[in-house]
Amino acid sequence: MALYLYVTDHAGVEHKLEAMEGWRVMEVIRDWDIGIKAECGGACACATCHVYVDEAWIDKLVPPTDEELDRLDDAMVVEKTSRLSCQILMRDEFNGLKVRLAPGSEVDG
Repeated sequence: MALYLYVTDHAGVEHKLEAMEGWRVMEVIRDWDIGIKAECGGACACATCHVYVDEAWIDKLVPPTDEELDRLDDAMVVEKTSRLSCQILMRDEFNGLKVRLAPGSEVDG
């Protein structure tokens, strides 16, 4: 069964992306070339894969680690649904997950 991730890009356009179980949300967005900076490649060492998780999904995800919360302190415009997309692994129960790219995650020109 295919898994799908819905991503709203920086221009406000929603994309339906096919995802594989076990892949990081950041990897899915990057591999579909949606335009996410993700400078550290998933090491939780930067905040350039910052996303806002749709309200309906935020409590369904695995809670953020202390390391992720510390890294979010470096992100721009943090909201209560802010997460680092490199720290969310796709799995069956996350099929249909919706996220929006946050300021600071844009790919440089």
